[in-house]
Amino acid sequence: MLVGKPPGLASAFQPRHRLREKVMAARRHGDDVVLSQSETAPRGEGTRLLTGGGGVGKSQLAAWFAHDAIEHRTDLVVWVNVSGPDQIITTYARAALRVAAPGAVGADPAADAQAFLEWLHTTDRSWLVVLDDITDPDHVAGWWPPHRPSGWTLATTRLRDATLESAGRQRVDVDVYAPEESVAYLTQRLTETGRKHLLDSRVEELAAALGHLPLALSHAAAYMIQQHEPCAAYLARFASGRERLADLMPADADPDGYGRPVAVTLLLALEAADAAEPVGLARPALALASVCDPDGHPEALWTTPSVLDYLSRHRTTIQGKTDAPDRVGKVRRLLRGVLPRRMTRSRDHVTPDEVRDAIRLLHRYGLLTHTPSSEDRSFPADPKKDPRAVRIHALTARAVRETISDVVAVARAVADGLLYLWPDIDHAIDRADLAAALRANTTTLANIARDLLWDPDGHPVLYRAGRSLLDAGLHSPAVVYWEQIADKAERVLGSDHPDTL
Repeated sequence: MLVGKPPGLASAFQPRHRLREKVMAARRHGDDVVLSQSETAPRGEGTRLLTGGGGVGKSQLAAWFAHDAIEHRTDLVVWVNVSGPDQIITTYARAALRVAAPGAVGADPAADAQAFLEWLHTTDRSWLVVLDDITDPDHVAGWWPPHRPSGWTLATTRLRDATLESAGRQRVDVDVYAPEESVAYLTQRLTETGRKHLLDSRVEELAAALGHLPLALSHAAAYMIQQHEPCAAYLARFASGRERLADLMPADADPDGYGRPVAVTLLLALEAADAAEPVGLARPALALASVCDPDGHPEALWTTPSVLDYLSRHRTTIQGKTDAPDRVGKVRRLLRGVLPRRMTRSRDHVTPDEVRDAIRLLHRYGLLTHTPSSEDRSFPADPKKDPRAVRIHALTARAVRETISDVVAVARAVADGLLYLWPDIDHAIDRADLAAALRANTTTLANIARDLLWDPDGHPVLYRAGRSLLDAGLHSPAVVYWEQIADKAERVLGSDHPDTL
């Protein structure tokens, strides 16, 4: 018996055996599951929580378990799209009538939903309840199914929220595909559609460029199939940065029925995060993170004078409450670089405590990952000990950058911050990792900013990165780097400019 509609499995769906085994191991212990994003969590008893950022395939994995339960003749499978508490109540009420729960008569949905929960407490029939895409812990408060030997609960969320992991619910982290899964997906998808000839030697590089994100791989494969474009050509188009994600991964190229463009999916939580405390900091903070190295940057960057000044000048205040049913519409406006009318600039000075809260907020909503050192609980942590504490997925960063109206201000704030963090002597053993992280972030920033860091002169951080390569004894990379800097200076500033000379 099925109540609700689980999504169909995606084309070339990858089995993700390790993740499925984690869920099944928890199930064998009598636990329920919540699906979450790459962080360790203590093992507990009860529900399983599948959590992860947008596009990593949480709902697809949950759908596999739902279809598997139906195939193995589970007595009752209930799929709930948790867009609000009303969806839980109405779906539970329908389930109550289907199973003829005592007291459920169809007159009062809330009463029928309670009758269904009571039925779950007492029935010996087998059941699975899937709570898909929890966006607010309050929506499910009081509506969690019981822990019973005859049934179990599987939930998905992009939130990293302690309340969702309490009461015996156990979290299973869902991340992007492993490299071999990404290549297997593209190979199977193109082969099944008679486009095997589009596979070439650049398939692994393409999968890596897309960050192994299942949603992005799905849209990219659909584009390649429609345009008869091989991996190398699509990779070149993607890497050039000249086309927006909406063009490279159009909404109509959605063979697996995800229902949203990639950029909208990645940033769906941004409007809610910006409305949460500390209000108005999520969006400018994510803009700063979007021009940093996806492999991570020091959290100390966030308390440098230039970053604090940028956040203070670009913080927004929101009058009135967010209208939840229009979330996708508001995200679409954000993607066009348009602030909702109720958002205005704030001139309040941002404090380091507020910055930390903003980073944790973005972490909670799965928009970036903040993993501070366990040894140092202070904020910011010593950058020498934790040079890559804050990370952002490359595709999320690109989606954010396409919403930024003042890229110059963002780029210069981060460039000034990186230079501020750079130690005078950076080649000592205890500073080698920090120096490598600062160089990587400078390279990423320079590639994104292009000529913006050369007006009116070359930004000092560009030269500091080159000297760092020399100080570290990396002579061959230093030669290549300085040749590129010299060429850029001559092209942008002219051959007679002092910086070029």
